[in-house]
Amino acid sequence: MSIYRKLAKIEQKGGSAVLVTVIRVQGSVPRHTGSKMIVFPDGRIEGTIGGGQFEAEVIRAALESLRDGQPRRLTYEFRDPERGDVGVCGGEMEVFVEPLQVGKTILVVGAGHVGKAVAHLAGWLGFRVIVSDDRPDFASSDNIPSADGYLNCPMSEIPGQFEITENTFIVLTTRGVTVDVEGLPGLLESDAAYLGVIGSRRRWETTFETLREQGVEEASLARVHSPTGLELNAETPEEIAVSIMAEIIMITHSGSGERMAHQPNNPMKGN
Repeated sequence: MSIYRKLAKIEQKGGSAVLVTVIRVQGSVPRHTGSKMIVFPDGRIEGTIGGGQFEAEVIRAALESLRDGQPRRLTYEFRDPERGDVGVCGGEMEVFVEPLQVGKTILVVGAGHVGKAVAHLAGWLGFRVIVSDDRPDFASSDNIPSADGYLNCPMSEIPGQFEITENTFIVLTTRGVTVDVEGLPGLLESDAAYLGVIGSRRRWETTFETLREQGVEEASLARVHSPTGLELNAETPEEIAVSIMAEIIMITHSGSGERMAHQPNNPMKGN
C-alpha cells in the first residue's frame, strides 16, 4: 500500500499521524529527496528515510510535532558524531515534519429522525461526522448525504471498525434500551471525549442497572451523559439536536451553560 493510500486510510478512520518528507539533500546521504515516512502516535513507522540515529531523532521530533500540532523543518548533518551529528556519510539532509490530525469528530449512532438532525447540525458546526446504524438503509448517503462516513454494523462492532480517539464525541440516538445495553460496553472502553445517550431518565436508569448487573463498573457508566443535551424543553428532532450539540460545545470550550443575560447598573436609578 502506498504512503498516500495509507494516509487516506488513517484519515478515514479518524486517526492521526505525522508525515515526514525529505525535502533537500547534499552530499552523501542515506535517502534521496522526496523519500517519505509515516510516524504513528505510538512511535511505529511506515516507510523509512534512512534508519539509524538520524531516523530515531526524526521520530522523536515527529512525536513532539504531533503533541503540539506544529510542523517542523529540520536539518541534519552526517559528518562528525562527536559533535552531535547523526552520521558519518559526509552529507546533509533537510526534512519537513507535518502532523496530520483529524479535527473533532461526531459519531452519531442511530440514524433516525434525531440522528439525522444531529448529523446535519454537527456538520454545519464544522465537525467531521460519521453515522452508524445496523440498518444499511439508515447509515447511507441516501438518508444522510452530508455525513463524512458511514458504518453499517451493530454498535458492539464499532470499536473494531472505527478508531475512537480523544477527539471523538459519541452521540447515541438509538431506538431503545436493548440496543444500548448490547453496544455500550465496548464504547465505554474507548478514549471518546464525550458519550451521550438519548432518552428519558427512566430509560437511562434501566440501561444503567442492566449494565451494572452484567458487571460493568459504575465508574465507567459515570462517563455517560444521559439524558444527553442541555435542558431546553426541546421537542422536535431539530430542537433536540441543538440541545445535544450545545452540551458538546459547552464541554469542548469549558463553558458553564448558564444564561449570559446581563443587567447593567443604572447610575441614574433612584434619582
